[in-house]
Amino acid sequence: MFISNAYAQAAPAAAAGGDLMSQLGGMLPLVLMFVVLYFVMIRPQMKRQKEHKAMIDALAKGDEIVTSGGLLGKVSKLGETIVSLEVANGVELQVQRSAVVQVLPKGTVK
Repeated sequence: MFISNAYAQAAPAAAAGGDLMSQLGGMLPLVLMFVVLYFVMIRPQMKRQKEHKAMIDALAKGDEIVTSGGLLGKVSKLGETIVSLEVANGVELQVQRSAVVQVLPKGTVK
């Protein structure tokens, strides 16, 4: 059986066109998984971070807050990175702004 050089050289070129479609078809599930991952995990996380930053930037003296450690108190002083939190009469704690988890409605802390 004799295979000519011309036929042997042409065979990979013809298969390469089909290979391109199979490569794209093989990458399609990977691309779809990334798109689903973006909309299910990454985008909501970015939205939560944006809302948290806006909440921290909007803090004002007198706001009642909850920290990530579970402390409840009223903001008595605001610094660039530190918040003084009054947890009882005459008792002030300093916490980082990023530790603030939630701003409570007025009158919650007594």
